[in-house]
Amino acid sequence: MKRPFLGRSRARVTELSFGAAAIGNLFSPVTDLDATEAVHIAWEAGIRSFDTAPHYGLGLSERRLGEALRARPRETYTVSTKVGRLLEPVPEPSGDDLADGFAVPATHRRVWDFSADGVRRSLEASLERLGLDRVDIVYLHDPDEHAEQALTEAYPALERLRDEGVVDAIGIGMNQSALPARFVRETDLDVVLLAGRYTLLDQSGLAELLPEAERRGVSVIAGGVFNSGLLADPRRDATYDYRAAPRPLVQRALRLKEICERHGVPVRAVAARFPLGHPAVKAVLVGLRDAGQVMDANYQFHRPIPKALWRDLRADLLLGAHVPVPEGA
Repeated sequence: MKRPFLGRSRARVTELSFGAAAIGNLFSPVTDLDATEAVHIAWEAGIRSFDTAPHYGLGLSERRLGEALRARPRETYTVSTKVGRLLEPVPEPSGDDLADGFAVPATHRRVWDFSADGVRRSLEASLERLGLDRVDIVYLHDPDEHAEQALTEAYPALERLRDEGVVDAIGIGMNQSALPARFVRETDLDVVLLAGRYTLLDQSGLAELLPEAERRGVSVIAGGVFNSGLLADPRRDATYDYRAAPRPLVQRALRLKEICERHGVPVRAVAARFPLGHPAVKAVLVGLRDAGQVMDANYQFHRPIPKALWRDLRADLLLGAHVPVPEGA
């Protein structure tokens, strides 16, 4: 599997990368065994880059990922985590964390903190949970309501960590494209993790962010390529961005599915490969929760996609004439 560098950094990722939110019990429980097997099967498939965050299962994702990678030589894989939310213990825990999307006990609360001190505290806690002495990539995580503090306090702290050699690459991870585009213009990021805004259903990232990233040599990793479910299995009760999918989008996804299957390829295979058509996109990050999902993702990612399929998507106005598609498809 190809392992491109990110921006001008030393950090490398595999074109298909492992998103570890699901092994933090995203929406429903995952056993320790299933989480470990998912990482091990990903390794056998050639995946060498793994993304996590404190937010995912109140640290559970980081702990499980670190444990699953413990026996692997550290120089052979890439780990990314995120800063912006500190986890503070709850004096008298009760209930669960499903309000924030994770089926875990509510033992901690998340505290937004994009200060320089918050960045260092968050990273130190992540390293402890991961059982590592360093991570390769650190992202500012969802600073939607904290843009100025993230820009003036958190970003300079990340830049210092990179200068000190503590991390190889720094970036921003968001579900929108406007603020990351501003960071690309005003800072020296290596990478943007763009979730859900450059997919078969939503190419809004193409308007500003992707061209700006390409001009400035900033790499993009495409996350949320299935838009939280609709493109993985288009149906009328599917979700889009973690909510019930609007009817027009369901109809569009069903049309995408019809054309893809006419060419003998599942729509999820096309959705996984599509973002790599843009030269700024270096990898696709797919959320995986068990060995079965890993095997399917790897198989679908490597399926041949006929050029005629892309032509038919354009002819049906499901892709604009200006939207790039993967070479050699």
